Amino acid sequence: MEIEADELAVEDGAPTLEQLTKAYIKIRDSRRKLEQEFKTEDDKLREQMQVIEEQMLDVCKKFNASSIKTEAGTIIRSVKSRYWTNDWDSMYQFIRENSAFALLEKRLHQTHMKQFLEENPDLSPIGLNVDREYTVVVRRSKEG
Repeated sequence: MEIEADELAVEDGAPTLEQLTKAYIKIRDSRRKLEQEFKTEDDKLREQMQVIEEQMLDVCKKFNASSIKTEAGTIIRSVKSRYWTNDWDSMYQFIRENSAFALLEKRLHQTHMKQFLEENPDLSPIGLNVDREYTVVVRRSKEG
């Protein structure tokens, strides 16, 4: 049920819903601006660090060193590996055949689980926990 703000009575001295909405939108806009400013500055710093990291890796490679100690700190060269698949059917089959379920992350796809439960209201997996809470969404008016 949608209610117009002017239909609601507010306590004396309390801000009106109009004032709360304006304040909320102003704060949200300020946060977005700050977030963008931070991201821009952070991106610049990340780029600078990347240049320095590449130089350090070159030195480590040149001397075949896994670490180099300096007075300012220790540079440690390590290998970072990432794994992924572009053939999920084969990967699932491999995991099943080898009972290697630990290769998967333990989390549920939120949207798919919600949809499954809506489509199967009589089914509920053992151990499934659900946390629900009311939230507020504020949309800017077309005039504002």
